[in-house]
Amino acid sequence: MSENRQPQSPGARDLQERAVEWIVNRHVAETWSDHDQNRLDAWLNESPAHLVAYWRAKDGWNRTELLGALRSFRPDRAEGRQRTWALWTKRAAAAAAVVIVGATATAYFSKPVEHRYATALGGHQTLALADGSQIEMNTDTALRIADADTQRAVTLEKGEAFFQIKHNSEHPFIVRVANHRIVDLGTKFSVRTDGGRVQVALVEGLARIDSVGAEGKRSSALLKPGDVAVATALSISVSKKSQPELINQLAWRRGVLVFDNVALADVADEFNRYNQKKIIIADKAAGRRTINGAFQASDLEAMTNIAREVFGLRVDRRNNEILISR
Repeated sequence: MSENRQPQSPGARDLQERAVEWIVNRHVAETWSDHDQNRLDAWLNESPAHLVAYWRAKDGWNRTELLGALRSFRPDRAEGRQRTWALWTKRAAAAAAVVIVGATATAYFSKPVEHRYATALGGHQTLALADGSQIEMNTDTALRIADADTQRAVTLEKGEAFFQIKHNSEHPFIVRVANHRIVDLGTKFSVRTDGGRVQVALVEGLARIDSVGAEGKRSSALLKPGDVAVATALSISVSKKSQPELINQLAWRRGVLVFDNVALADVADEFNRYNQKKIIIADKAAGRRTINGAFQASDLEAMTNIAREVFGLRVDRRNNEILISR
């Protein structure tokens, strides 16, 4: 069902009721013939709207308990059978249409409204939620927040965010990332998604990460302060980091990137998350050199100066690229 579905107009309701009549006749009537099928095919070919209405009604047929009961209905008395069947079919079709349209409307109006937020490359944004919680979005990040009294949920589409959550045991705060779910148990934590890999770093409190992996295999891990979980489609692994290490990992909140004995290739990848101009490491040997230090996320010049002056590497600028080689 589309998130943008609007309540049906009278014309649309009439069309849906007609589609339901076709479904009821086809699946319940004992006298469905080739002629009836030809008439149905002709009606479906009249307009794409007819086809959409028919498939919507067919879906309702498969899901609605009322129509399930209609499948077993058979008039017992031969006298007046055709007239009784026609009347019963019209009433059943109308009732089924009400059930289908009503269920659709209920689902539409009860579904939480989602608001989408996104940051540009190098961007940073803090969202203040109504319950006092906060979400800090890092560079090139997109997420959706469900707006409902009974649900506190965020879907992280891409990027990285830091969550400071006001705990509510009756309405846990949930972050969804692909097939993974992080449940707040009174927490400060960061979540980063990169392809099929999700990293959760817990700073304060407790959190649980649940994953549905390959072939529906489920796994969970309870995280404590200092735990860093990495979840993929295959597994969840948890390692421990010291408080200073976590602070360095979250230095992006101050616009800073901190590296402790990190390979130049990985440093380049991290800078590329924040800048339009990309650093290209031309060979593996140059990429294996390691760097220590703190840099402004936008300060490509400081990083390339180290590559040139400390490591003696060659730095070439080409349009929107910085090529580093031996």
